[in-house]
Amino acid sequence: MLEKLFHIRAQGSSVRTEILAGFTTFLTMSAILFVNPDILAAAGMDHGAVFVATCLAGAIGCLLMGLLANYPIGQGPGMGINAFFAFGLVKGMGLPWETALGAVFLSGILFILVSLFKVREWFVNAIPACLKHSISAGVGLFISLIALQQAGIVVASPDTMLALGPLGTPSVLLAAFGFLLMVVLDRRGVPGAIIIGILAVTAISVGLGYTPYGGIVSAPPSLAPTFLKADILAALHPAVLGVVLSFFLMSLFETSGTLIAIAERGNFLDKDGHLPRLKRALLADSTAISAGALLGTSSTTSYIESTTGIAAGGRTGLTAVVIAGLFIAALVFAPLAAMVPGYATAPALLYVAILMLRSLTHLEWDELTETAPAIACISTMAFTFSIADGIAFGAITYVITKLATGQGKQLSLPIVVIAALFIARYLFL
Repeated sequence: MLEKLFHIRAQGSSVRTEILAGFTTFLTMSAILFVNPDILAAAGMDHGAVFVATCLAGAIGCLLMGLLANYPIGQGPGMGINAFFAFGLVKGMGLPWETALGAVFLSGILFILVSLFKVREWFVNAIPACLKHSISAGVGLFISLIALQQAGIVVASPDTMLALGPLGTPSVLLAAFGFLLMVVLDRRGVPGAIIIGILAVTAISVGLGYTPYGGIVSAPPSLAPTFLKADILAALHPAVLGVVLSFFLMSLFETSGTLIAIAERGNFLDKDGHLPRLKRALLADSTAISAGALLGTSSTTSYIESTTGIAAGGRTGLTAVVIAGLFIAALVFAPLAAMVPGYATAPALLYVAILMLRSLTHLEWDELTETAPAIACISTMAFTFSIADGIAFGAITYVITKLATGQGKQLSLPIVVIAALFIARYLFL
């Protein structure tokens, strides 16, 4: 039955490998189970209900991605978008969180429509090769910075913005150990090097008392405080429609960029550089956005941490289904999942960043109108902590440099439209 559903052998994988990949991806993205409730609680939402909504939204998104699109891509409430929800809209603009959830729901419906009519697929497939390669590298640099910060190796500095943190702390030493362990095990051909590294660091941390033992199971909190609380009618007010469009644009390019980066890392792109079954993948994450809003969480998106599962051998939707099962299990095993510290997953992100930065070798370094947009994309993405803004700067630079150097014939209508939309967003939204 599994072979019929996921074509595992045809993808050169096995059930064991897919299950291992699912565990790997889940462990690297499991921090969202605890970070998302904290962020949305700042907007006045119930912490426990958001925890449950996060688990259920992630499970729904992963199931749709696995069963509908057959890709090993994990989904969950997006980091960055949840901060925009809480601090930009609710605390910044003064919108009730119920209205903000209504805006998320409507943006998901808009996603579904553009996915069904292939508008979104048309946009994604129109991204030039140099930007596709730079998106992968930019995400790699982006997550390497997150990994270093998560491990305590990089810290904030009022003088230089970033600085080297204290290297003698347990988090730094354990993260360094985990990273070196992953590299050595992988080089020696040991299967599951990433998950072994994560679990080894976690076990040592608990054993030494750096991570408190939190027990095994607990009853899940009630979902009632956020379930079906999205105020869709309020979100249809003309003054709020701009918020819906903002969610739409942010999620469109955040998810599209992530999908491209994951697809390149997993060699899922076809000979023309397109992602097969892209419409199904886009429809899966679009539906998950609206479902998550009804449950009580901000926009759901594809997770770049899926590359850790791909690096562990995941190639089919069975990996995503395993992640969905782990999201459901997390409802009961929340104390156990909480014991995985950030410095245990940081080495996995840094390991994957190395793999993703390889895409820089595909750039045409002698053609500045190809490399300039790529570098604009990479640097903006990494240092603004925004995949969407990185794509925006890359697309705008690509169109302007091609036009200014007399190479306008190389431009397709979609990339021009994308650049124009981004310019309009920065000027008017």
